[in-house]
Amino acid sequence: MAFKETLSILQSQSQPPFEIIVIDSGSTDGTAETAREAGVRVLVIDKSQFDHGGTRNLAAEQARGDTLVFMTQDAWPENSFLLEELSSLLYETDETACVYARQLPRSDADVLERLARESNYPSLSARKRKSDIPHLGLKTFFCSNACAAYRKSIFFELGKFETPVLFNEDLFFAARSILNGYTVGYAAEARVIHSHRYSIVQQFRRYFDNGVSMRDNEWVYPYASVGKAGSSLVRHQLRYLVRHRHWLWIPKLAADAAAKLLGFQLGKSYRKLPGNVGYLFSMHRDIWRKRQGASAPQHRERPVSKRYE
Repeated sequence: MAFKETLSILQSQSQPPFEIIVIDSGSTDGTAETAREAGVRVLVIDKSQFDHGGTRNLAAEQARGDTLVFMTQDAWPENSFLLEELSSLLYETDETACVYARQLPRSDADVLERLARESNYPSLSARKRKSDIPHLGLKTFFCSNACAAYRKSIFFELGKFETPVLFNEDLFFAARSILNGYTVGYAAEARVIHSHRYSIVQQFRRYFDNGVSMRDNEWVYPYASVGKAGSSLVRHQLRYLVRHRHWLWIPKLAADAAAKLLGFQLGKSYRKLPGNVGYLFSMHRDIWRKRQGASAPQHRERPVSKRYE
């Protein structure tokens, strides 16, 4: 779907947005011009300034509303009720910090990507809290900024997103929220179209960045079950391929899984890698340059008052 159509759907929501802010980081496809023509507020930054956490923090600081909805440029609402469904679950209880949407695969998504979306974004809504950690592990903190809504007051109270960060800014904020007594919601009725077509090399780079971000936020390690979550998805995909006799996809599944595991493990050990290897492995080299001049993000668990402690 064209970016212009995405903006049109957002502006035609059953619960219209107070404002839309587009941050353009050096695009050359006319994105900024399209947004301005649609009456959207545009903030332009240099490509080298982009950072998954810092750029979203910039948008949040500029936003005038009470609710922040973050979306990536490659996701679009399935219908006109996206913002209404997100807000409904977000404000259902006072302790909800953020809510993320269900992601449905694009029409060109392959079978492995479709199965991954099905596994990570089921058809039933849910709410996750601290008591879920013993049986969900790290998945308790799962959240996706491809499309997610945040209470602005809680977002600033808990220190916004980590920055600079290569990966997982949404997971780390969700973790901080849950550890401080808030909950994270999943709104299955709030649906966006969003999926990827990563190559084996891209999967390796993506999971390398994942491992680096986890190493830089070691406070989350006691809750980690990445290997279990990953192996569970692979088993789900493998069962489907065998059941439906998609034999030719099994080598691709094995290669994907190997690339993810190798990338993640190397990412966790990035401090031991020689020279500029980390920069070469990273999917986000501009962010890698930024983080070289910044100390690793630290966990800022802030006990909140009232009944949440």
